[in-house]
Amino acid sequence: MSVKISCQVSTVFGVRGGVVHSHSPFLSKERLHLPTTICSKGPNISFSLSSIRRCQGSRIICKAREAVDEVQVVTDSSWNNMVIGSENPALVEFWAPWCGPCRMIAPVVDELAKEYAGKIQCFKLNTDDCPSIATQYGIRSIPTVLFFKNGERKESIIGAVPKSTLTATIEKYLEM
Repeated sequence: MSVKISCQVSTVFGVRGGVVHSHSPFLSKERLHLPTTICSKGPNISFSLSSIRRCQGSRIICKAREAVDEVQVVTDSSWNNMVIGSENPALVEFWAPWCGPCRMIAPVVDELAKEYAGKIQCFKLNTDDCPSIATQYGIRSIPTVLFFKNGERKESIIGAVPKSTLTATIEKYLEM
């Protein structure tokens, strides 16, 4: 299984009295040149991109994280960007910390996130913390797992179901 890495690139310029950060996303045409080019002292990992000139007193920092093979927490404020705007099909588990069946299905969803890394996005939403999204989608029992594709709700599964039930549903929407 391959793990995709997402990076946040920051160009950091030293300024009297503080530091100013300028964030820019990777463009697909930019290349990393390794080994690293260090523009300033410090423990940060620094490197240069082909489209950015080295500047004295500045450095480019990459903060990498595994973003694909884990279940991400979604909230009211991140719902549209993370779930509705997802390029891949999305699986969303609605749960609460006090719910016993939710604790039973959580490891299954974690396994599916790893198995289908790069093919689907897996999210979890705490219904106690974000009741408006649960109400919007008519969630009356937890755990409930909703499947989204192209920003549209496709299917819901209620209760602590076996992994095979969730896998069959995922496969159905990957084939479409």
